[in-house]
Amino acid sequence: MRTLLLLSTLSAMLSAETFTGVITETMCGAKPHTMMKGGTDAECVRLCVKGPHSYALLDGASVMKLSDQKTPAQYAARKVKVTGTYDEKSKTLKVTSIEPLETN
Repeated sequence: MRTLLLLSTLSAMLSAETFTGVITETMCGAKPHTMMKGGTDAECVRLCVKGPHSYALLDGASVMKLSDQKTPAQYAARKVKVTGTYDEKSKTLKVTSIEPLETN
């Protein structure tokens, strides 16, 4: 059983890819964050995920829901590098790690 778990974990790590983009959420996605008049993009993202929406990565044209919904909070509206595997069926990026690409 341990061998199977180890092989599964190793396989997931080997197939992981790197994605770059901006942390957003599934409501606005690629659209401007205009719901909060006078608020920042980061505040808008954090407010939207308190409702039924989820953190996502905008990589230019695609908006990919993130499996990790805790770590992205600190990077809301920031450019990041996400390592993980993308599940086309669920349109979800299974996150292994998230790192900022710039300092704010």
